[in-house]
Amino acid sequence: MSSPSASKTKWANPHIPKHFPLVLVASLILVGVCVLASLVLGSRLLGWKELMDGLFHPDVDSYGANIVRKRISRTVFSLLSGAALGVSGALMQSVTRNPIADPSILGVNTGASLFVVCGIAFLNISTANEYIWLALAGAAITAVFVFGIGSMGSGGATPIKLVLAGAATSAALASLVSAIMIPRSYVMDQFRFWQVGSVGSASWSGIATFAPFLAFGILAALVTAPALNALALGDDVATGLGVRTGILRMVAALAGVLLCGATTALAGPIGFVGLIATHVTRLMLGSDLRFVIPMSAISGAVILTISDIIGRLLGSPGELEVGVVTAFVGAPLLILLAMRSKVRSL
Repeated sequence: MSSPSASKTKWANPHIPKHFPLVLVASLILVGVCVLASLVLGSRLLGWKELMDGLFHPDVDSYGANIVRKRISRTVFSLLSGAALGVSGALMQSVTRNPIADPSILGVNTGASLFVVCGIAFLNISTANEYIWLALAGAAITAVFVFGIGSMGSGGATPIKLVLAGAATSAALASLVSAIMIPRSYVMDQFRFWQVGSVGSASWSGIATFAPFLAFGILAALVTAPALNALALGDDVATGLGVRTGILRMVAALAGVLLCGATTALAGPIGFVGLIATHVTRLMLGSDLRFVIPMSAISGAVILTISDIIGRLLGSPGELEVGVVTAFVGAPLLILLAMRSKVRSL
């Protein structure tokens, strides 16, 4: 068994994963490919001239160039939303020490949805700013509630108890959402497209509203990453290394909720991106959060953008919402992870 001083040295000076430079360069190239594909592919395939006109010639008012300009905001928003969900998933897994924690699995998305639908039904909200604050409140309250329920009984907040608490809470809140919507047709019309999860309605004003929450959440995640590494060794060891575990969990959880809630407010409850992104990252780089968090942001951005492109191609001439595509991929992965013995804790 290693001594506390050895553990402290390992925590304070983690080695750089052998393949990190290669993985980083390959991931950034993949981001560039995704951006290009997102601008060109869709219900209408665009040519090189239309792409150049849309990007560099604002005076050109052709149909193809206008489509490119609309797809730019959509692409930027899908990249930012995917990054936010990837980092949120990494934070929630670290705070709960649960390798299958994800905003959608723990019911956080559904809590945000409930508050948004209540705002539409009872407060007549309709703007991105109003959506965000209500979604953040719903996400935070649900996260606290699920963690409290999952912590009851012997053994504390075990991974399986948290997942069961999240699933039960999500089902109950989804029933409340339906109960509010069904008697109110105008609420259903406004809410049903948002509920599926889509980046198709992205706008620059929405991105501007979303950006401060994204910046704060990712900054907080990067700052807390070294201490979260210590937390993975256990609360007693982390405390011995000088980590204030209570404050650390609160800050990291707040950052995760901000990232998830802000994304859900504008894009709807998109599930499984955080789960997929973090596990792909850990498979390539290991469990050091100094590298897992930034690479989860890149992985999440790539996953959500690719899912959006697939949805546009499969649903042509319309589109298949990105939340449906991520669910098709994420649900089997969740089942596989739940069947593995390593699901007990991180």
